[in-house]
Amino acid sequence: MEITKQALNFEADSKLMEFVDKKLVKLETFFDNIVSADVCLRLQKTGQVQDKIAEIKVKVPGSVLVSKQTSKSFEESVDLGASSLRRQLIKYKLKKYK
Repeated sequence: MEITKQALNFEADSKLMEFVDKKLVKLETFFDNIVSADVCLRLQKTGQVQDKIAEIKVKVPGSVLVSKQTSKSFEESVDLGASSLRRQLIKYKLKKYK
């Protein structure tokens, strides 16, 4: 699986990018035919608080699965997004290969 990562409005460190890689590679255990994944991390300023947004798009044959999560840290946003995509992949697999 090819993983493309972007960090908008901030400079991401290597630990965060490694964390994203680990979470997305685990998705291959649920569905083998993942073509690629695009991850967009960005900051959104709402008042005095900055929300961290992780938008993850996973391309599978015939479809694109999307998860967009907002939280107080990028790690939490990526974790929530990965678990959401895990459920979507299981559902897609059951539908497609039933």
